[in-house]
Amino acid sequence: MTYTVEMRGESRSFPPGDPFLAGAADAAEVLVLLGTPALAPQPGLRAVLVELGTECLGVHTGEDSGEEGSNVLGFARYRNGDDPPSNLVELVRQPRTAPAAIAAATAVLEGAGLTVALCSDGAGRIVDRLVRPKYNVALRFLDEGLATAADMDLTCRMGLGYPDGPVERVTRGGLAIHHDVTRALFEVYGTAAYAPARRAVVAAARRDRDA
Repeated sequence: MTYTVEMRGESRSFPPGDPFLAGAADAAEVLVLLGTPALAPQPGLRAVLVELGTECLGVHTGEDSGEEGSNVLGFARYRNGDDPPSNLVELVRQPRTAPAAIAAATAVLEGAGLTVALCSDGAGRIVDRLVRPKYNVALRFLDEGLATAADMDLTCRMGLGYPDGPVERVTRGGLAIHHDVTRALFEVYGTAAYAPARRAVVAAARRDRDA
């Protein structure tokens, strides 16, 4: 399945030099829009993929009482803050998304060696909604003196077999970025688990002060 890419801003999923960009054709049946662009209808294509941040696909397509859906899908390649992008792509469908569009989008992404997880439309999709509360808990435990960062990370690595611990992972990715993601999720869902932890608030304030 061939695809073409339109770069309309900085892409977190496919930064400069990513092999996916080199594999794009000048014209194809699938259009990939990078940089969270404004969306215009593309009825002649099999699928249109819109890169998402934390927002819902409905921000770009509009919504219609649970009947929304077309050949447009959202996607985001999971990335831990400033770490390099992973091979996991969350592909976002709406209730009436065309099955042929899902198949075409999946073929393009899997053809590029990526792993696709299909999900319904929701802010933060799957991964951020799962992991951000865990990072918040670890940061709050650190504030409360329950354990040191090193001990929490060691426990997760040795006891649970994780490749890294929650504090080292969220710190490596960027506490200010964690703040931005959790704040966006908290505004949508209003759940205390998504409220940015104090250390993330401090990191974001320092970033904004120094900008």
